[in-house]
Amino acid sequence: MPVITSVAIKRLPNGKDLPLPAYQTSQSAGMDLCAAVEADVVIEPGRHTIIPTGFSIALPAGFEAQVRPRSGLAAKNGVTVLNSPGTIDADYRGEVGVILINHGAEAFTVSRGLRIAQLVIAPVRTVMWEEKETLEDTERGAGGFGSTGTAKSA
Repeated sequence: MPVITSVAIKRLPNGKDLPLPAYQTSQSAGMDLCAAVEADVVIEPGRHTIIPTGFSIALPAGFEAQVRPRSGLAAKNGVTVLNSPGTIDADYRGEVGVILINHGAEAFTVSRGLRIAQLVIAPVRTVMWEEKETLEDTERGAGGFGSTGTAKSA
């Protein structure tokens, strides 16, 4: 996968022995994030907590980092990213944290180095609102929240 944009990353003391975010395959969209906890953290069913990653980043203007769930944790344990996707803005310089929630039936233990989420770097468009009295009509119109149905069309 070619490198498109260089991003500055700072390893923090609590992440000194952990790998930096990394793509696991040549065509992965997201880089795995590891838990930089000093001791095991148990997340009880229905509870959530912020897990540190041990690094901070300096994204270039015009980019964001999206913190997304790992499908394996969700499918096997019911553990996911609470504010999915979490957004890290280009001007944020603090430690990247992951808000994990346990939707499973059993307590889930986060241990040091566990791959807990993915980080996707994406371009962001800045818009300027242009207020109008009316909007252009479309076939869908104001229909939303299931208005297109659930049955497969022929």
